[in-house]
Amino acid sequence: MTPQEFETRYREQIRDILNRLQSAMATSSQLEHTITDIGEAVQVLSRDVERFLSDQQSESGDGSLS
Repeated sequence: MTPQEFETRYREQIRDILNRLQSAMATSSQLEHTITDIGEAVQVLSRDVERFLSDQQSESGDGSLS
């Protein structure tokens, strides 16, 4: 392998590695956003369930859920 061939191969591999790293970072960012959205949805659902259970207990007057 000549020095020119080595340099060309090196540059191609570096370009490929950097492209893959950029793709991984974009995927990571998208995943982080999705996880945040899911966390917020769980919080809203939990709040709604707590409110519903509290309302049910208030309506029954004795603290039971029947």
